[in-house]
Amino acid sequence: MADILIGTCGWTDPNLLRSGWYPPGHSDPEKRLRHYATRFPLVEADSPYYALPSPRTTTHWAERTPPGFRFDVKAFSLLTGHPTRPAALPPDLRAHPRNEALRTEVWTRYAEALTPLLHSGRLGTLLFQYPASLHPGPEAEAFIRTARERAHGWPFAVEFRDPAWWHPAHAPRTTAFLKDLDATAVATDTPETRHPVPVTTPRLTVIRFHGRSPHWRTGTKEERFRHTYTEQELEEWLPRIHTSAATATELHLLFNNCCGDAAPKAAETMRQLLTRSGLPHQRAATKETPTGP
Repeated sequence: MADILIGTCGWTDPNLLRSGWYPPGHSDPEKRLRHYATRFPLVEADSPYYALPSPRTTTHWAERTPPGFRFDVKAFSLLTGHPTRPAALPPDLRAHPRNEALRTEVWTRYAEALTPLLHSGRLGTLLFQYPASLHPGPEAEAFIRTARERAHGWPFAVEFRDPAWWHPAHAPRTTAFLKDLDATAVATDTPETRHPVPVTTPRLTVIRFHGRSPHWRTGTKEERFRHTYTEQELEEWLPRIHTSAATATELHLLFNNCCGDAAPKAAETMRQLLTRSGLPHQRAATKETPTGP
């Protein structure tokens, strides 16, 4: 049976900070992360999607969380083919042509920055979320394979925003492709997709709960992800979670719905449902034990 870890997609969202979820006095990044780690054993770090972190930053993340805590880290936007502002790149790379040579250099710096998480045992997986414009086909597969070859030896998870990858006509090929890459398939809960969880690596399965907003494709970022999960909506996933837990070493359940404290509340509801259904899951540390800067 897999170790089931539950968490949220981020811990520094301004709406979360304003919601009152953090206790009074937790106004700085160190205290917030230490507190978060007493509530959940897993978090997704989404800031590296927008800008490359530094090794110093990820060293602090490792020092401020207890042993067994996991960070799933989103890949920098350029590495997945998303539009990337020149200002998001390091200054010495901003004039460089947008080609594979640039992606290779960006990967090198990204990997260097995440090495403290890898060496401390805090890295859950790298999360390569590919845009809706990346459609199934040989060209897309070659693009993903190149990324995987750069990340050889790293845990590597793939989320497709184009639902066509998991259409019944493409799903067998997609599953076989990810197995060949030794890449974890990321299942999603959205208004469009609640597909069965494909197990493509034995060590890890990831499910990301994005919410069920009617503005999923058309609204602002807040509108696309604004959703309050009901118990019934989360209960629908229990049979699939049970199946995944029987075939993977570790199962990550991540909540990306907003706004305010909607994500941690949904994560807590899922934890209660798992407890009631008899599915064991890892709980966070009960006190803020790590020491460090």
